[in-house]
Amino acid sequence: MKWMKRQQLAGYLFVLPSIIGVTVFFLIPLLFSFGLAFTNWLGPTGRDLRFVGLTNFRRLLFDGIFWKAVRNNVFYLLHVPLSVGVGFLVASGLNRRVFFRNGLRASFFLPYLISAVAIGFSWMLLFHPTQGPINQLLVSLGVRNPPLWLASTKYAMPTVIIIATWQSMGFNMIIFLAVLQEVPRHLKEAAQIDGAKSWQVVRYVTLPYISPITFFLLVIGTMNAFKSFGMIQAVTGGGPVNSTLILPLYVYRTAFRYYEMGYASTIAIMLFVIIFLFTMLQWYGQRRWVYYD
Repeated sequence: MKWMKRQQLAGYLFVLPSIIGVTVFFLIPLLFSFGLAFTNWLGPTGRDLRFVGLTNFRRLLFDGIFWKAVRNNVFYLLHVPLSVGVGFLVASGLNRRVFFRNGLRASFFLPYLISAVAIGFSWMLLFHPTQGPINQLLVSLGVRNPPLWLASTKYAMPTVIIIATWQSMGFNMIIFLAVLQEVPRHLKEAAQIDGAKSWQVVRYVTLPYISPITFFLLVIGTMNAFKSFGMIQAVTGGGPVNSTLILPLYVYRTAFRYYEMGYASTIAIMLFVIIFLFTMLQWYGQRRWVYYD
């Protein structure tokens, strides 16, 4: 018994740093933020902290900017299936014998390792309306009025989706590469013997086998999409005219530009609720298309 107690104590000591970190940097701020949602605290402005009940939540219902941020966030989710799909296609190609295969894998994965802010500023230069190489190429091809990209309310969000797809595709590719190498060869060979074409092998053998990983990438991508901040803040700051404003940016703007900490906490709580609902929706939907061994 003494030996068992010593083992348990050693285990607790090993996990203690993680428990302290989660408590200090996650649980305490979470509870503090939840409490602030029912107050009118304006941060460093010096206003007295006062309990206001559900006033912030009622204000949220009639906040047009909040609902626009929700719509933008849902639109921004388009990059998740796009990056997963492109990641699968690239992984399928690089899973074969191709020239400079390892170098290509590294180059596709590299954007995921680079700072989101650095990526944002790089793409800002590429999509510059007048001096950017993309529009200069379009002009040289005969396009008289190329899009303004990040400076246009019409094209800003699609442009951000393109950047986000490019950035996150490498992570999906690496995960797919790992699982594609585990697809049983005898299943593919059996399908080919039965007369299945290449696309049919992918459709009826490969995709069902890797469906749990695909589901994992969609869930993780959705959570990250609702938490995105750095890249969009760098390239547009939520503009022009709030056309790329998403919920994390709105929380930041409300808390640290207008110092409405109570209302910002309310928006953060709603962000958590939305992420939870989308996750539950995905979890329910995966019963129809995810196959487990």
